[in-house]
Amino acid sequence: MDSTLLSITGIIKRVVYRNEENGYAVLTFELAPTEARKAERTAVVGTIPFAIAGERCNFLGKWITHPSYGPQFEAVICEVIPPETEDEVLDYLAAGAIPGLGPASAVALVGVFGAETLTILADDPGRLTEVKSVTLAKAMEWNSHYLAKKAMRRLTEFFAANGLSLKYALRLYRQFGEDWQAAITDNPYLLTADDFGASFREADSFALSLGFDPAGSERLCAALLFELTYNANNGHTFVPVDKLLQATAGLLSGFGDLLGDALSALVEYGDAVICDIAGVHACYLKSLYDAEINVADNLRRLAEKTAVVSYDPEKLWAEFDIELAPEQKNAVREAAAFGVFALTGGPGTGKTTTLKVMLRLFDKMGLKTSLAAPTGRAAKRMSELTERNATTIHRLLEVEYDKITGQLGFKHNEQTPLAADVIILDETSMIDIELMSAVLKALKPKSRLILVGDADQLPSVGPGNVLSDILRSGIVPSVRLETVFRQANASLIIRNAHAINHGSMPEQGHKSDDFFVMPRPNSVSTAELITELCKERLPNKMGISANQIQVLSPTRKGLAGTKDLNMKLQSVLNPPAKDKNETTFGTTTYREGDRIMQIRNNYELLWSKGDEVGQGVFNGDVGTITEINPKLQTLTVDYEDRFATYGFDMLGELEPAFAMTVHKSQGSEYRAVILSLMDVPRLLLTKSILYTAVTRARELLIIVGNPNEIAAMVANDKPRKRYSGLRARLVS
Repeated sequence: MDSTLLSITGIIKRVVYRNEENGYAVLTFELAPTEARKAERTAVVGTIPFAIAGERCNFLGKWITHPSYGPQFEAVICEVIPPETEDEVLDYLAAGAIPGLGPASAVALVGVFGAETLTILADDPGRLTEVKSVTLAKAMEWNSHYLAKKAMRRLTEFFAANGLSLKYALRLYRQFGEDWQAAITDNPYLLTADDFGASFREADSFALSLGFDPAGSERLCAALLFELTYNANNGHTFVPVDKLLQATAGLLSGFGDLLGDALSALVEYGDAVICDIAGVHACYLKSLYDAEINVADNLRRLAEKTAVVSYDPEKLWAEFDIELAPEQKNAVREAAAFGVFALTGGPGTGKTTTLKVMLRLFDKMGLKTSLAAPTGRAAKRMSELTERNATTIHRLLEVEYDKITGQLGFKHNEQTPLAADVIILDETSMIDIELMSAVLKALKPKSRLILVGDADQLPSVGPGNVLSDILRSGIVPSVRLETVFRQANASLIIRNAHAINHGSMPEQGHKSDDFFVMPRPNSVSTAELITELCKERLPNKMGISANQIQVLSPTRKGLAGTKDLNMKLQSVLNPPAKDKNETTFGTTTYREGDRIMQIRNNYELLWSKGDEVGQGVFNGDVGTITEINPKLQTLTVDYEDRFATYGFDMLGELEPAFAMTVHKSQGSEYRAVILSLMDVPRLLLTKSILYTAVTRARELLIIVGNPNEIAAMVANDKPRKRYSGLRARLVS
């Protein structure tokens, strides 16, 4: 220990600020009196996870002078001194150390148990019921909170001592509980899993500090798995073996000559598969290999199966008010005649009308249909357009999460198939290979599958290029709708979407139009105009309220990217107020009334809707913060009348959604869209991103920024390469 560190002892009187992500805190601290001085207060700053008012602590650190706040003690090490005397225990409990245990209860408990209160709370909580008004349920709840705080304190001190981010500590405890230390010391590389999100270098540095062999099989296999997982998260179902070995050697700064044996070991363990596909010597994660094989086999089986058509589709055409195009009629015929069918087309080409005719036909045939989409927003839109109930694919399959294995599963699979005769999936371009595999596993033998989507939109965030591979294979019967109907063609948004898709520059709008470009010279003025449009111009001049406007950008970065735009928009659309609670996690402030988005699948999170209780909130779900409870340290979000409650330690799963990336907007439609285009990285200046953004707008689309970036996107028709073997497997 550094001998130059100073020591101060006293009591935390108030937690002025706490960052739940990294543990940084600002405290008001009362120094213990000495012979030389009376008790006095000072500010203590530093990484002090789970600091609680009322705790006695010994801090090691140094005195510094802040330019604005004056003298402070910068703590390097925090040693919590357990309360011993009756007064210390009372101060600790009365300060709110345990959620739900307030000052009145603290006085009552200490009045009966005195200095032994905390010991009884930890070891014999049933005795707390000796105090009037304390129920056994309340006593056990306090016991659970107290033991969890003690365990989390040990864990976070361990992480801080080893230079690891505290956000991983919180997730580790949620998954492993009291067994966290054995889990992480046995395999530090588990921190690189999606559940935790650490970089390989972070986990590797920790592993090497524990004495792991730099050339050992555990380290080399972990690096290979990290590269495979990293590439899967970038959309690839496999990686060419030579590229995998090269990238992993770069990650490890050597050991390339040992990686071949390590890769063979991964194959032997069943974690990876090596095969030749489409002329490439490829390496898959085992789960992605199995998914790709399953999708190919089942789609070929469905495509080869002709179905019985028990009602003549020709009788349906007269039942609809509009004249159906020949391609729409053909689509309905083929959907009825085959086990699988794909319907594609851009905006205004009549996909919804065609789908409604299909649904009417399946009704006439006595077939039960189920409608689903990848996200809640897409499912809601599907319901509104078809006037039928639609749900997310996860809820259709009834997601199950195995706490023991940590693996996602579904109630509906080969053993328990879905009851529906026809499954219709919308926004199929968003579906990755594993989710498509799960759907196909859940079909009963004679079921039909209808895939609906726009092949020109962005591919799925997850691995695979499913819709594009299916269409390019030619194996699955499909119809692409091309005719833009007259009423749709009146919209400049729709005309420009098709122009962009064909490589032409969009038209500039006039006063009566719905598509506008507003040039700005730099990021600052771009962000200022977007803020003004959301706060004043559109609500005041066009009657479009802020909650009906969605700001999009291809990028998170920069002054005109989503991260900075969210801070600016929050400050004007939902500013601080005395009646609005807020909390900070990392660099983000969450406030009651904020629009937020879930950014990773959480299969365990409970939600309630009236008397209904469900499980699972998923990546891309958007809601509004309805309540922040500082005492219980919880935050509640309303997801379309489904209310989910998060602990403050879980806020890394949420991000503001006043502005979002174009990728995250897929499957949604908004009354008005403002697209920020300024200083966008070249890799994101693509036609598919521009096309996807434009097709999110229903009534109004405004592009703010640099018109040259529009031209660059229209001209860039080269998609980012994704390694996927599905097309090759479908045609083999």
